[in-house]
Amino acid sequence: MGGNPSERQPQQRGMGKRVYQVWKGSNRFFLCGRMIFGPDVRSLAVTVFLIVAPTVCFCVFVGRHLLSHFDNGGGIAILAVTVIYTVYVLVLLLLTSGRDPGIIPRNLHPPEPEEEIDPTQSPGDWGGQTPRLRLPRTKDVMVNGVSVKTKYCDTCMLYRPPRCSHCSICNNCVLRFDHHCPWVGQCIGQRNYRFFFMFVSSTSLLCIYVFAMCAVYIKILMDDGHRTVWRALSRSPASIVLMVYTFICVWFVGGLTVFHLYLIGTNQTTYENFRYRYDNKVNPYNQGCASNFEEIFCTKIPASKNRFRSRVAETMPGGLGAVQQGREMGEAGKGPDVEQGYKATWPNADEMVGEGGEVEMAGGRVSTGSELGMEMKDGFEMHPVEQGRPAVAHPRRSSWGRKSGSWEITPDILAMSSSGEGGGGQGQGHNGHVHVHGRNGETTPPGNR
Repeated sequence: MGGNPSERQPQQRGMGKRVYQVWKGSNRFFLCGRMIFGPDVRSLAVTVFLIVAPTVCFCVFVGRHLLSHFDNGGGIAILAVTVIYTVYVLVLLLLTSGRDPGIIPRNLHPPEPEEEIDPTQSPGDWGGQTPRLRLPRTKDVMVNGVSVKTKYCDTCMLYRPPRCSHCSICNNCVLRFDHHCPWVGQCIGQRNYRFFFMFVSSTSLLCIYVFAMCAVYIKILMDDGHRTVWRALSRSPASIVLMVYTFICVWFVGGLTVFHLYLIGTNQTTYENFRYRYDNKVNPYNQGCASNFEEIFCTKIPASKNRFRSRVAETMPGGLGAVQQGREMGEAGKGPDVEQGYKATWPNADEMVGEGGEVEMAGGRVSTGSELGMEMKDGFEMHPVEQGRPAVAHPRRSSWGRKSGSWEITPDILAMSSSGEGGGGQGQGHNGHVHVHGRNGETTPPGNR
């Protein structure tokens, strides 16, 4: 009945937490990860109230009086259209706020930096220091023949694709980021922009519909004996309130609809329009008005890059679950990061040990090495390189654009390397070992490291 413990271990390991339970963003999840919202999801209740409350008032105080003034079920049709259309607007609101807007999973570790070193140089040209590694903050990408800069995100540890931006509220990089809407409690991006526009435009039409039906009821009251508008309005105070409310709302949601029609026609996002201004520049994404509308409303919505309900151990490398999995498993099965040529050596997962035993991440130092059970005594190693190129001793941590100054090659080794002694043994002493300077300038043989 109990079974072999070794056979139960994979099953226990598969029963770990799900991705949405260890999510590093600020999002809120409902229905066991099936719905994802922003951290300001409570504002969604206010939006629902602002839509439902006027609709209920219209049905109770105006719509029911119209039942007796229209033959052949006209009054029933008015009420049915009001209820069905309101439900349609709420569904669009839910599709906008309750789905993944296009979040890019965070990387397990930063991309490998580029090296500021000429392969034709000899070690004597390095100035006595290890070649410095650097990670460019921006990269140029060609989009429809136009060069577009992509920025590096320190939080997500990735180069953002074109039109992608990091939302400071949700703490995620979002594809085709438009803006973060507090009224829907969610970022507006590649996967929910279509529903957002449909929600805004449909809300505008709902406001116009309620305003028009209230005006029709006032006209009916005037025809029933109340000759003036003021007397008719006094008979239905609810119509006055609803007409004023919908008139104010239509200026906001209607104006927003017109603004986004302009953005869709020119293939811009709200973020690009306010920050970059394509007035005097070429918009590489503009394909013409008809093609721009087709791109928004007629193309297939890309699938989500995240599997929020997957187990952490089952997620793809590079996702948030993989980050947690790497921390839990300690990257036990991953060998050293050695490739042909000069490559940086990265520590466990996204941790980088800095000076003084502190752990560095892209955003700053977060904890000490003692907290993670790490020590600096083994912080140096040699990497094989391509034949004919100088051997380089890499520190186990990345300098991230700073001069390390922690390890230096001794002058006698530089002299031997420049004179070509020892054949392929560049960077080695007489006994075949590499001598390096410690932090206090002392020469430390490999055996004492």
